Amino acid sequence: MSRYFISIVFLICCIFRGAAQDNEESKKDSIVYKEKYGLRLGIDLSKPIRSFTSDNYNGLELAGDFRISKNLYIAAELGTEKKTTKETLYTFTTSGSYLKAGIDYNLYENWYGMENLIFAGGRLGVTTFSQDLEEYRIYTTSPYWEENNLPGTDENILGEYSGLNAQWLEVLFGMKVELFNNLYLGGTVRLAYLLNDTPPDAYANLWVPGFQKVTDGSRFGLTFNYTLSYLIPIFKKTKKGVLNKTGTEE
Repeated sequence: MSRYFISIVFLICCIFRGAAQDNEESKKDSIVYKEKYGLRLGIDLSKPIRSFTSDNYNGLELAGDFRISKNLYIAAELGTEKKTTKETLYTFTTSGSYLKAGIDYNLYENWYGMENLIFAGGRLGVTTFSQDLEEYRIYTTSPYWEENNLPGTDENILGEYSGLNAQWLEVLFGMKVELFNNLYLGGTVRLAYLLNDTPPDAYANLWVPGFQKVTDGSRFGLTFNYTLSYLIPIFKKTKKGVLNKTGTEE
């Protein structure tokens, strides 16, 4: 009788011990970490490189975003560009500043401890700029004196046209990868639609700061940027995750 009693007690002890071990392992597998929320500031690397390699271009763009929820960010770009364009009929210089503002939405579910982004977003862009017409050439569809391609001499047309502006919408897709702690390398591709622009009196806008090249017969544009940015953590939110056997979050 006592032998059966000892066996039952031993069995109960084993069950309680196993339950305690499972609970301890569960506590080890369940891990709490904190996600960073803050201001990320950076620079578009393509514009300084283009400024250095081209005599006809000078530009700078600063970019920033702020995380407001798990996947949602408010974002903006502030820049300035100056470009000399030589077309068949015109040689002109465009210079001005622009602002793009909107949101980014992160589509990527990170592994534990990572904070990379693959995102889609939208922007509203606005710019104020000037056009300086340096040279133009005469063109007619029915030349009588073979006057096509002769330099124009009307001084009322030549000169600077200031106070111009334009507005456009952008949809974009991009990514940001954390190279080191809080340091990110990113890039985006952007499809823009020109909503409105005020051209000079003598000719149409063929290049707009921020929007860039404007083509005849289309109000769409395509641009890229490549950013190096740094995240300034302002606060953190606790998130509880469970790690599986491979070390990734479940």
